[in-house]
Amino acid sequence: MADQPIRFDDGAAYERMMGAWSKLAGGTFLDWLAPRPGLKWVDVGCGNGAFTELLAERCAPAEIQGVDPSEAQLAFARTRHSAGVAQFRQGDAMALPFADNSFDAAAMALVIFFVPEPPTAIAEMARVVRPGGLVASYAWDMENGGFPNEPILAEMRAMGLSPTRPPSPAASRMENLRTLWSGAGLDRVETREITVQRTFTDFDDFWGAALLGASIKATVATMTPEQLEHLKESVRTQLAADHGKPVTLSARANAIRGQVPD
Repeated sequence: MADQPIRFDDGAAYERMMGAWSKLAGGTFLDWLAPRPGLKWVDVGCGNGAFTELLAERCAPAEIQGVDPSEAQLAFARTRHSAGVAQFRQGDAMALPFADNSFDAAAMALVIFFVPEPPTAIAEMARVVRPGGLVASYAWDMENGGFPNEPILAEMRAMGLSPTRPPSPAASRMENLRTLWSGAGLDRVETREITVQRTFTDFDDFWGAALLGASIKATVATMTPEQLEHLKESVRTQLAADHGKPVTLSARANAIRGQVPD
């Protein structure tokens, strides 16, 4: 299936499927950034607010503006936010609805591979951040097996299926992130790899959460019950998952940060 836009319009489903993963990787990401308190942030592609909440809880920001194309995701983000420092608005990462130099820091969490034109989005982040400010991102290493649901995607491909892919999966490669940041004119560019683990109650817990993923859900909808059962048992075998026992999976993200020139 050709690379195409993938939309998330169910904040609760996204929270079960990806929210926990986002927090695990996002915590390590923020430890690495170690931002000072009191900054004005923009969270680009904030989705259901999983990363926004980490910012609010851990970084003592003065303000956060969350931007996402999905009003349904934004509605979920608004209901979960209680700190009072974040506002959420509908918008496009490639045309941010803010004036130049509006923020001290811009973050993009698990989003860059969904953006049709990544260079435009990074240029927009740099535009809305003041001179000397921070532009940073982390994204699953989609093309090198880093995505949390890669065990299922790999078995789908082995069955001759073609799961929906985001429009820019190669953008999350470390070398491509460096090129994007340098191309946007950012200075002091640094990168790091983030590896996290998540433990599910059992295989069915993992399976139920994974099937909420947009790319997997779309492919499952085209499968026969026999194909789906074959897929499930193949993934169970791949993970060596015993019935009723916890299942622990790893995921890997690439992270990058840079500074808007003074």
